[in-house]
Amino acid sequence: MSTTRAAFTYPEAAAGAAPGGRMSRLGIWSATHLRVVLVGWLVIVGAFGAFAPQVESVLSGGGWQDSGSQSIAARDVIAKDFAGLGSTALQVVVHDSTRTIFSDPDAQRVIARITAALKDDRRISTVVPPQPGLSVSRDGRTAVVQAGAAADANAMVRAADELNGPLRKLSTGSVTVQLTGSSALWANFNKVNHAAMIRSEVLSWPVTMVVLVLAFGSLVAAGLPLMLTLAGLVTAAGALVLATHVAPVSIWAMNFAMMFALALGIDYALFIVVRFRAALRGRADEPDVAARSLAAVAETMDTAGKAVAFSSVTVLVSLSTVLLVPSPAFRGVTLGIMLAVVAVLAATLTLLPAVLGRLGTRIDAGTIRFARSKKHDRSPSGLSRVLDRWGALLHRRPWLAGGLAVALLSFLAWPVTALHTGMPSISIIPASQSARAGYVQIADAFGPGAPGTLSVLTRRPDTPIALTTLGEDRGIAAVMPAGISQGWSLTLATPTTDASAKATGASIERLRRELPTGSLVGGAAAENHDLERVIAARTPLVFGLLIGLGFLLLLVALGSPLVAFAGVVTNLASIAAAFGVATWIFQDGHLSGALAFEPQGFVDAWGPLFFGAMLSGVAMDYTLFLLSSAREHYDRTGNPDYAMRMALQTSGRVVLAAAAVMVAVFLTFALAGPLAPKEMGIILAVAVFLDALLVRLLVLPVVLRIAGHAAWHLPAWLGRVLPSVTFSH
Repeated sequence: MSTTRAAFTYPEAAAGAAPGGRMSRLGIWSATHLRVVLVGWLVIVGAFGAFAPQVESVLSGGGWQDSGSQSIAARDVIAKDFAGLGSTALQVVVHDSTRTIFSDPDAQRVIARITAALKDDRRISTVVPPQPGLSVSRDGRTAVVQAGAAADANAMVRAADELNGPLRKLSTGSVTVQLTGSSALWANFNKVNHAAMIRSEVLSWPVTMVVLVLAFGSLVAAGLPLMLTLAGLVTAAGALVLATHVAPVSIWAMNFAMMFALALGIDYALFIVVRFRAALRGRADEPDVAARSLAAVAETMDTAGKAVAFSSVTVLVSLSTVLLVPSPAFRGVTLGIMLAVVAVLAATLTLLPAVLGRLGTRIDAGTIRFARSKKHDRSPSGLSRVLDRWGALLHRRPWLAGGLAVALLSFLAWPVTALHTGMPSISIIPASQSARAGYVQIADAFGPGAPGTLSVLTRRPDTPIALTTLGEDRGIAAVMPAGISQGWSLTLATPTTDASAKATGASIERLRRELPTGSLVGGAAAENHDLERVIAARTPLVFGLLIGLGFLLLLVALGSPLVAFAGVVTNLASIAAAFGVATWIFQDGHLSGALAFEPQGFVDAWGPLFFGAMLSGVAMDYTLFLLSSAREHYDRTGNPDYAMRMALQTSGRVVLAAAAVMVAVFLTFALAGPLAPKEMGIILAVAVFLDALLVRLLVLPVVLRIAGHAAWHLPAWLGRVLPSVTFSH
């Protein structure tokens, strides 16, 4: 079916602000009540902003645990009955390079100062000095001072961060002092990664501004996403501070909230502004400028505004699946992102139309010279013309283009079939950090499994049986009774393998089967193992919900089973390809030299679940932007080919511009020093890049082209069940 070039220009919109749906009425109200909207948002931002400065100091550094696990139950018993000498306790490693600890007066003075510093901290319950045969190495040159936890895990991470510097300063020429243990490891991990992410965010801002100016074509329009981002970020930060009064919230919540506030602020502003400009052009002959702007706002909110609302719901639903993981850190980070999404959405649906209504044609103020076009030209120009020609090419060669895209996605996704996951090893912490140096010293002095010593709790009558079981287990190198309480007996069991090794996890599972009923196996290694297990168990459920709920939301929004199915399947394709690339890089170690990281031999366990949910939300954003535009033009004309090409021409530029900003931001994280930001940056950047270029601008248009009218077919019985949703004004 051939169509003339003129048929692919933007249709003339009817003049006047005809009453539309709820979104249209909300847009008109906001545009005609600018002062009320501005005052309202100033009050909101001011109220939440008053709490925002506290966000760095009140958010927690721990919480990476399965709260319902056996290891956390063991931690609670140890905190109550054994002075907190468990997984959250601090370990201070003293190493003498010239003499034995007990024969060197300098080492003894250092240990005395360490003991005094620890006792002065109210978060320390007890201090256990080095004991021969237990916490002093065979050569006598390495000793460990134990500090029991008198506070919860989050407070102990903060204590480790605050004590690290003063304790390291106690080192002398031949005696070194290193603070380690699980709390210190998390403190160092948070510190170096948080600093790296802040540097990356600072580096990304100039790139973001350049891309925004190029995408919007004017300085005034380019500032609108920043307005939404600021409103969303300040509101989310203040809300996170308030949320800490209910439950601990991870410090990473703020970083991810910032990322999503920026990403969604750009996405939503682009979609709304592009549509607003088109609506203004459609009313170029309207003499009343104010009425023209108001009508453009009404049309924009009735179409693009509705798509943004559905998009945000899909993002929230995608993120909510992560709440199924019973980990405070996972839930805290998810809460931060969801708060940012809600805040940015609220600003997009109220503040943005209010500002657009006042700006009107001044939206193009500060137009960049190369982006300037004739005032009344309604034909495609610039990037829109390129996308129109791209749509024409897909129209002529859909099978070839689609086949090549699917082949490339399949090739990139293939390594994911050999994906292995695991909890982060000590290698993710830079060698310069105290926690890693102390970890290595303990492993060298006491054996590779010593940093992951297990805390085994048994009922007192079962102690002899437990000691025999531990002593005979092939995965346990040493057994040491550590104390007896009224109801429990505590035994320390040192594995033969490193804390993050799969063999250590197997030993933990074996001991839980063979120890007397009611026994508890805890310790930092057991906590990591339990978190890894619950993540692995919940990942299929999370992805099942992502698929099912994503399909349902697309079906309700677009009214087409085929299009909804295609949208969900293509989402999974880009995610699978991104994790295929991650497997090749981070698991197999390719490009480790160029990217300057030490491969672990696996991808971090939380990656598929957490990043998968994030990417599903972003992909659904692009899916709805593209397909809602196609739905709108199909409803207007009944021409599926026209609808596909118009969706590419109008929404394709939004997808490309938004993806360009997100890829630029994520790639700055890939350049950060530590491994965790690199892994996150590469996975997210590759996924967004592939999703925008191959999936949304190639595979989905090809599906619409091949399916034709069938793409938008809705069975009569299903139409009676689904609510009626239209994207036309």
